[in-house]
Amino acid sequence: MAQPEPHLPKKRLGQHFLKDPNTARIVAQGVGAEDVVLEVGPGHGALTTVLAEKSKLVHAVEVDPGVLPALKEALLHAHQNVLVYEGDALSFDYEALDPQPNKLVANLPYNVASPLVLKLLEEANFLTGLRFMVQLQVARRMAAERRTKDYGAYAVLVQLLAEVSVAHRVSPQVFDPPPRVWSAIVAMKRREFLGAYEHVKDLVLAAFKSRRKRLANNLPKALRGEASDALHALGYGPDARAEELRPEDFVTFLRALSEPNR
Repeated sequence: MAQPEPHLPKKRLGQHFLKDPNTARIVAQGVGAEDVVLEVGPGHGALTTVLAEKSKLVHAVEVDPGVLPALKEALLHAHQNVLVYEGDALSFDYEALDPQPNKLVANLPYNVASPLVLKLLEEANFLTGLRFMVQLQVARRMAAERRTKDYGAYAVLVQLLAEVSVAHRVSPQVFDPPPRVWSAIVAMKRREFLGAYEHVKDLVLAAFKSRRKRLANNLPKALRGEASDALHALGYGPDARAEELRPEDFVTFLRALSEPNR
């Protein structure tokens, strides 16, 4: 059978294809025989083949039709438990996958990684665990601790929905082409969020609108008068900035603003 023509990575799609099998195995750690895995951006299949060997089924979503011949060639003989879909990761209907995946394991394309992870945490409740590669700086923003420069609205929202850790740093040399920066493997375990997430999200986005301002001054005028008492109840002063609060503090803060007399 003729081999598929080599496919050149597309910079506009953030493509850096994984080529190292050892790194693929590290990314796939924790995948078991009963897991149904979602992989976004399978590329040439280096990680896909490992996932197929370890799991019950792999749903592989790829936006670039140019890589599909090489991907299908890699899976043709030994891996019949992979379903390949052509589609945009940010608009794909993950709810329609059957059977539904319980884990995301992927080398995420750089240009969609941040919005995609938050989208999956917010919308794909069937994913109980996520383990993926992203740029190291993106990983740091996901796992950032309060009072650090990387800690912002994104970190708060992600950490409200999942336990987050940076599990492993990854050299540029395991990719084709090598990116100019290091990458990292991020591990997430979904948290159960009790409450009105969308209202908390609105508050978090408002609170971080201007990092230099006091948190209270970033809020709508109708809430500023109550903000001082609400912050005091959490143990913060009236001049506190958003970056001082823990992710869970925003949930309590919203409750205090909503019920100021209780």
